[in-house]
Amino acid sequence: MTAHSLPGTLLNTQPNIQAPDDFYQELVDMHRDLSAQQSALVNAKLILLLANHVGDPVILREAMRAARQDIEPDQSDGTRD
Repeated sequence: MTAHSLPGTLLNTQPNIQAPDDFYQELVDMHRDLSAQQSALVNAKLILLLANHVGDPVILREAMRAARQDIEPDQSDGTRD
């Protein structure tokens, strides 16, 4: 088996982060003392920085599909926060 979890995919979804607990703590710390709006902005900036680093549109599309998988559309009144 390769490092990829899905057959025919380039996206590595197997654990691959060195010191994952440390990374998670840094991710939590990055959001400390931020409003929900600021936190969403920081997340968006991080996503764009990492997407630029990856660069490969095939892998980025696979990552977007994987992130959206099993997430149902919001059935609220259609307004945004």
